[in-house]
Amino acid sequence: MDARDKQLLRSLRLELCTEVLVDGLVIQYLYQEGILTDSHVQEIKSQTTSQRKTMMLLDILPTRGPKAFDAFLDSLQEFPWVKDKLMVKRKEMTVQDPAGKARI
Repeated sequence: MDARDKQLLRSLRLELCTEVLVDGLVIQYLYQEGILTDSHVQEIKSQTTSQRKTMMLLDILPTRGPKAFDAFLDSLQEFPWVKDKLMVKRKEMTVQDPAGKARI
């Protein structure tokens, strides 16, 4: 995952925790696509609240390679408003820094 996408997930972390329920299709899709391993799925499911599950997923995602962010976007079928928000913010970050370097 590139630095821009990591920064985007970090900047929207609290918002994502309140708007996305990862326990259903999200983690199953990411598992199907090879982004999450079986142990990742178990670790996420072992969390006690939906917010903690989402936080755990957001901790794992940046470590899962270059396809992780796009697969996460694809997994948000039940949350189209969240996917749209992420895509808009991602585009804004690209426009702000066309060289592709993360702005911190």
